[in-house]
Amino acid sequence: MTVLMRSLETAVPNTVMVQTDVRDVFAAQPDISRLGKRLVGAAFDSSGIDTRYTAVEELTLEKHSDSPLFFDSGTMRILSPGTKERNEVYAAEGTKLFVEAASKALAAADGIEAGDITHVITVSCTGFFNPGPDYKVVRALGLKPAVQRYHLGFMGCYAAFPALRAAKSFCEADPDAVVLVVSAELCSLHVRSSNNPDTIVGSSLFADGAAAAVISARESTAKGLTLDFFETTLTPVGEESMAWNIGNEGFEMILGTYVPHIIDENIVGALAPLLERDESLIGKEYREIEHWAIHPGGRSILDKVEAKLKLTENQLIPARAVLRNYGNMSSATVMFVLKHILDLPSQGGNERICSMAFGPGLTVETALFTKTGA
Repeated sequence: MTVLMRSLETAVPNTVMVQTDVRDVFAAQPDISRLGKRLVGAAFDSSGIDTRYTAVEELTLEKHSDSPLFFDSGTMRILSPGTKERNEVYAAEGTKLFVEAASKALAAADGIEAGDITHVITVSCTGFFNPGPDYKVVRALGLKPAVQRYHLGFMGCYAAFPALRAAKSFCEADPDAVVLVVSAELCSLHVRSSNNPDTIVGSSLFADGAAAAVISARESTAKGLTLDFFETTLTPVGEESMAWNIGNEGFEMILGTYVPHIIDENIVGALAPLLERDESLIGKEYREIEHWAIHPGGRSILDKVEAKLKLTENQLIPARAVLRNYGNMSSATVMFVLKHILDLPSQGGNERICSMAFGPGLTVETALFTKTGA
């Protein structure tokens, strides 16, 4: 049975953050030490990011409010709202992103109507509310009240893959199933000024965005991505190097500088179970697989993956382009990379995609897709 991603669409908020401007603001905070200023400069300048998007309109150099919550453009101070205040913004602005991405994906899925959707899977780790985003999507898109709803929460950057794997399982169990998967993250809600190196790295990387896909095993001649195989593994070390905790002033990301080294040491072993699922790939060089959709957790992670697997520069263009233009949007990011690859001109025939995402644990999720309909 072939399970096909019939559409894949993305959405971002309207407010653009220019990386050099954000760097200068963080470096100018009164609580930043001399060492902290150097760390800010190094983290932002080596991030590989030019622009990011945020759902917080006041996170720009323009004055937006007489009572700012996150950033006072008059004094250039980064403020510290509580977790409740940040989460209220998530509920309001996150709903908009979930609905926009889902609406675009449904509209782009030829032959699929709102009444055809049988399952909705939503993904997010940057906020909580209930009735949640799964409910909001069903109501906003006019889906059937009997649609089965699932929310994968607080898993981190790799969570799109468990969602896609679940969608594949639903379609294999019921050939008439049509699954809408929607991931939306508002990482910028949790940025803060700090001298902590992990916090500084997070502030230099994270951004907001959403992606949605319609998945079905129904017969179709439409182009798309077949969902071939998924695997997951935990690296032997890394539990303390990447984590996501809830604090009194927002969520706190731990993104240790050793993470790229952990990935470098374990990526070959993590890929092995996936590639063994397809006999045609056994013994092949990694670069012989046409496309690589790597979650751009950071520039150094992409550098390690490219070097360790001896990939070509062109094979990392999609991941680096997403990082440069959007930053790290947690779970939605790898979907942006897949979208970039899906939109590339055809090379002729079906094209294979190997994809990877990394998250707390340290967890490595891997997937094989095939770009069809060329």
